[in-house]
Parts: sequence; C-alpha cells; structure tokens
Amino acid sequence: MSRIGNRRLSIPEGVEVKVQDNMVTVKGPKGELLLEISPLIKVVVENNEVLTEKVQDTKESNILSGTTNSNISNMIEGVSKGYTKGLEAVGVGYRFSVSGKKIVVSAGYSHPIDVEIPDGINVTAPSNTELEISGIDKQKVSEFAANVRKIREPEPYKGKGIRYKGEHVRRKEGKKAAK
Repeated sequence: MSRIGNRRLSIPEGVEVKVQDNMVTVKGPKGELLLEISPLIKVVVENNEVLTEKVQDTKESNILSGTTNSNISNMIEGVSKGYTKGLEAVGVGYRFSVSGKKIVVSAGYSHPIDVEIPDGINVTAPSNTELEISGIDKQKVSEFAANVRKIREPEPYKGKGIRYKGEHVRRKEGKKAAK
C-alpha cells in the first residue's frame, strides 16, 4: 500500500497555500493554480506544511489521498520553479518554427502542421530542430509536449521523428538481418 498520502509537503518561501470549500489555491512567484478536492479528503495547512487526511477509511479515500498529495506537490513546485519539457526533431527536413501563439511543424508530411499553443504555456525554439515547452501546470505542459510528439513519433528503424530531449529510441535491424 502506498504511503504518499501521509507525506508532509513543506511550503517554500514565497508560496502561499489556502484551502477553502474543497478548493486548494497555491500562489507563488510564477502564478496561481487551483485544485478541486474530493469531499473524502481533508487538506490541512499548518506550520508551513501541507497534509492530506482521509475523512473516511475507505479504499477510494486512500487512493484519493495519495493523488491529491501528489497534485498539490506538483502545484507547489510549478508556482515556485515551473516545468520544462524539451522536444527535438530528428530527420531530414524535420523542423519547428514558432510564430506568435502557433507552432509550425514540418515532419515529413506533404504539408506543414500548425499547432495552437494553449494559454499558460510558453514555447521557445532554441534552434529549428529543438523546442522548449514551459509553464507552471505540469499536466498542461506534459500533455502539450505529448501532443506535439504524436505528430510524428520516432520510428525504430531509422530513428526519425519527434522525440523528447534525452529519450532513447530502441533501434531495430532491417530485413537484411534475417539471413
């Protein structure tokens, strides 16, 4: 059984956590995030620490206590430090270009693909084959990075495609290896 729900989260300087009517608000130097919590969970803020407690001792409340604790931990880290995901395009002619609130992806298709950048996410392109996605909400940043990667996932034979920075793509041998 996981004990993540029993973890005490320390609140860093400059971050403020408030609990009010099943809503947790986390304010920090980078912004503000809200989380609606279940009535099965009680969030307590005391002595610069956040603690999640179960109202009832059921399986569902045990599951939700760990999830809520992790979500609040991610919110605290997001408003204090922020989250960043890096993508890189590998392949001849594969590139990114950022213009305003839109990313233009050339990934081997007959046409470029336009992707709208959602609110709360910042995207920069250090080079035409690299993309840096950053923001305060871990879920939004990761989901947007996954959606851009899904345009052309890395394939195992030549390794071409859009991948996360530092991602290792397992390579396969072609047909000639069978002999």
